[in-house]
Amino acid sequence: MLIRVRTRDGSERVTVPNPNTTTISDLKTLISTQLQIPVPNQTLSTNQNLLLAKAPSNLLQFSDMSNPQTLISSLNIFHGSMIFLSYQGERSIPNAPRVTPAGSFGKKMTMDDLIARQMRITRQESPHCDSISFDRDAANQFQHYINETLAFALKRGGFMYGTVESDARVTVNFIYEPPQQGTEENLLLFRDPDEEKLVEAIALGLGMRRVGFIFTQTVGQNKRDYTLSNAEILQSAELHAQSGIKEWVTAVVKLEVNEDGGADVHFEAFQMSDMCVRLYKEGWFETHISGDVDPKLSRMKKDVVIGVKDKREVDNDFFLVVVKILDHQGPLSTTFPVENRITPVTMRALKNHLDRTKNLSFVKRISDFHLLLLLARYLDVNADVPALAVCVQLQTAVPEGYQLLIESLADAS
Repeated sequence: MLIRVRTRDGSERVTVPNPNTTTISDLKTLISTQLQIPVPNQTLSTNQNLLLAKAPSNLLQFSDMSNPQTLISSLNIFHGSMIFLSYQGERSIPNAPRVTPAGSFGKKMTMDDLIARQMRITRQESPHCDSISFDRDAANQFQHYINETLAFALKRGGFMYGTVESDARVTVNFIYEPPQQGTEENLLLFRDPDEEKLVEAIALGLGMRRVGFIFTQTVGQNKRDYTLSNAEILQSAELHAQSGIKEWVTAVVKLEVNEDGGADVHFEAFQMSDMCVRLYKEGWFETHISGDVDPKLSRMKKDVVIGVKDKREVDNDFFLVVVKILDHQGPLSTTFPVENRITPVTMRALKNHLDRTKNLSFVKRISDFHLLLLLARYLDVNADVPALAVCVQLQTAVPEGYQLLIESLADAS
């Protein structure tokens, strides 16, 4: 069987001849033989955070694959599984071809040749943000719809809003889902400038901003050998480039098989590397993806240097920087219906929500981003919307005039 091994150099494969009897010790020997990484230099784990460890002492916390006698089958490692490998020292990439430097033997170099030889693709070791923390309810509201309604058969996406702290920690407190159409492989966002203006006004009043992009992968994609597809890399790089903030995070939600053979919803978080964003901004990516291109590879318009070779196809993993995931209980509720889903959100939903929450203070009753977005369609975006959002942020009493207006809108449904 084949096991995928992700290192700082990208994703590689190791062939395991006898998976049922292979121990951790055997696996390390196979890695040494096939990937040319000495056994004493290896630290293995099923935890992707291993690749974030910056000091040798930090490696000690990743002990799930430290016992050399443990069978890999007991760790639910099977054909196609991904494990993570941190190693000390340098290595020679297996099967790396020898190349003749451009310009040798009298060959003249063009300006494109010179630029391409300076565009060296290396793996970025650390993200610009320390971590990303999801509001538990907001994350659950997003994944629950994908799981229960779409059954992870169609892609879905949204923009994450929250804060970037002074220590580079990113917090996500709500997710806005724009109009969109998802298929098994692709996600098309129908950006609505008028609606997004309302979203930004609410976020401003709440003291928050757009901090990232979140999307799902389908069960069909999970059978493919990539972390992000080339189409997902393009979309993520575009949104990261547009964001204007270095801490921007891209999050992926997917189903993964657990040790009992069932399926668990799993979140992963990345930053597009600085090189990836630069390449996108400078127009290096081929944006038309033909069917003959392996989805785990991104195609360039010109040669780039990877290791010692000039190439036009780059393993997508080179562009991904793993971000640590945390969670928290945020300031907003998530009980109101979400915009732009199969069932339209109407004022009847507002009426039902207000009736259901009569025992709460009025500011608590409207402390839901999706509710505020519905109200914003009927209010002044420059005055009313920020004023209501500030009340929610500070949890101060909502002025009586606004209460009467909101209740009258609900009663008119």
